[in-house]
Amino acid sequence: MEQNEYCKVGVGTKDTISLKPAKVKILGYKVEMQKDKTGKDIEKKVVVTCKHPDKPENIEISSVSYKKVKEIKQSGLWFKLDNDNMIPKSSALASFLKSLNANNLDEITGKDADTELDDAGYLCFKAY
Repeated sequence: MEQNEYCKVGVGTKDTISLKPAKVKILGYKVEMQKDKTGKDIEKKVVVTCKHPDKPENIEISSVSYKKVKEIKQSGLWFKLDNDNMIPKSSALASFLKSLNANNLDEITGKDADTELDDAGYLCFKAY
């Protein structure tokens, strides 16, 4: 669009279609550096590419609901390592991997995973 065309765009009449929780097929993943609002690197996050049964295009999910102690927590799939250069046992990413019976990220491709809506209404993995 040209600069002078933005002022002519009106408000649409269609509601945004949000995907409902469903079992998704994991197609792959990538580990991406996340940046803050100023562009500074924060930490690496796992972004999982999935096929949702209600959408023709692939979707990406990068958060999970998991059980920590006796509470259900929601977290991004942050890629952190412990002192032994392993994924920390009690992390959200470890809980996600365990829910899929996967020992590492390479083993998640091709698996089916449950999803649910997070507190903001976005799809996240369900790992409890």
